[in-house]
Amino acid sequence: MTTQTDYIKKLEQVSKMTADEAKKALLDEVQRDLSSEIAKKIRQAEERIKLFRLSHELLETDLDKVESQYKIDLGRKQETEAGKDEEYYPQFDETIRNEAEQMGQYYELLYCLENSIRKMIADKMEAEHGNDWWNQKVPQDVQDTAKKNIQKEREAGVTQRSVEEIDYINFGELQQIVVNNWQTFSDTFNNQKAFIKVMTILNTLRAPIAHCSPLAPDEVVRLKLSIKDWFRLME
Repeated sequence: MTTQTDYIKKLEQVSKMTADEAKKALLDEVQRDLSSEIAKKIRQAEERIKLFRLSHELLETDLDKVESQYKIDLGRKQETEAGKDEEYYPQFDETIRNEAEQMGQYYELLYCLENSIRKMIADKMEAEHGNDWWNQKVPQDVQDTAKKNIQKEREAGVTQRSVEEIDYINFGELQQIVVNNWQTFSDTFNNQKAFIKVMTILNTLRAPIAHCSPLAPDEVVRLKLSIKDWFRLME
């Protein structure tokens, strides 16, 4: 966006132009500013559309809880146990199967949120800093963490999960990228301290979900509140 100082410099240049040249120069400047502002609004709208699905997932989680608590079927589930591994799944203890079903909804919610945050950061950084933003703008320790995780994956001989370095870091490192480039994200998030707090909580809650441990009732509430807080960061 053109600043007041920039306009003063432009006006000084305009004073040396003919009337037609000055008119054209000023119109071009206004058009560039409008294009930049429109592009910014479009990016913000796209980010909110992507996160709308997460809000829907949160509602689905609440409905799952209602169905479970009152032992009713609201006719929402399209999948049945026929889609599960019929050979091995029935052999697991029923208590563990029930825990798995309960935790599945939280994993899905966290999966959508974490990957949406990754994509939003990558899209924003690329738009502002170009294709080489990872090497130019990401803290070195975050880059080192991604390289280490990529190397571990290669040594394990498993299928490569992604060609993007950002897919090899978690909430903690994602937080570092945003904080170290706050000027880039200040028009997306309304408060840096609140952003750090929400990301720290999400990073803590990620551990039991990612490592197949049951999430305590209080932490379920905390997860839902943290996701709501995440949406508020962009209001």
